[in-house]
Amino acid sequence: MTKRIRWSDNDRYFGPFTYARDSRHYRPFSVMLGSGSEDYPECRLRLSGFGHTLLIALPAIIKPWRHWVDTSHYGWSDNPSGGYWDEHGTEYGFTLVEGALHLHYGPQTHDSETTKSKCWFLPWRSWRHVRHTLYDLEGAFFADLPKWGFRHKNGWEVRNAIEAACPTASFEFDDFDGERITAKTKIEEREWRFGEGKFKWLSLFRRNKISRSLDIQFSAETGERKGSWKGGTIGHSIGMLPGELHEAAFRRYCAEHSMTFVAPAQGTSASGQDAQQLGAKPAGPVGSGADDAP
Repeated sequence: MTKRIRWSDNDRYFGPFTYARDSRHYRPFSVMLGSGSEDYPECRLRLSGFGHTLLIALPAIIKPWRHWVDTSHYGWSDNPSGGYWDEHGTEYGFTLVEGALHLHYGPQTHDSETTKSKCWFLPWRSWRHVRHTLYDLEGAFFADLPKWGFRHKNGWEVRNAIEAACPTASFEFDDFDGERITAKTKIEEREWRFGEGKFKWLSLFRRNKISRSLDIQFSAETGERKGSWKGGTIGHSIGMLPGELHEAAFRRYCAEHSMTFVAPAQGTSASGQDAQQLGAKPAGPVGSGADDAP
């Protein structure tokens, strides 16, 4: 007897069919034939579109991918069989979702050497990053970070040098358990424009995305998981509200995370001239993204 194939939390079953309404957060267009695997063994055909998904249970017309992993030559192996079968599902079809086309044409092993899948982001649905800007202690422009990668010689070294020269503020606070910790903060802003490649012109019709954040680096682990196998937090970024600077944003962060703000600690400073000498762009209109027109 064919088992019911689960897809979501609101499935309805009609013999070999499973019907579900997709959530508003995940609404794919898809035609996918899958073999199932060890955990989900039923072969199925999945059809998705317009907020609905239908799964049809099928006979085993395609088989899962299996690979024998030999562990007999390892000292830690106590398996009497000398290894185990690594099994993953096989899929054929496509899924169009969240601005990307996913093509599956064989085993889905989640291993770049053996999996058979490709993904293309749709350039008319994508956002391209055009600017990463650093600001000083007063929230004034400090430097635009240069691009980096194999096409940009010394880009990574220059970026690191500029970030090291950027003014930062430091604050002392007491963690939830009373431990005194120092946080070092830096203001950053990133900008994205709509469309990539031949579709950059679409940005003429959509407002740019701009996100200003406070980068926070802690002198020790913070949070209730510190000291555990999971570990605490040693650094991350938070969104900044309009008009906030270092201290106001960090005070808000402390209030939201069971931390007690103590006082500003001695920080560091650097001049705009330092950044220009390191190769940063001179100050210009914030958000212009002039190097990536339109």
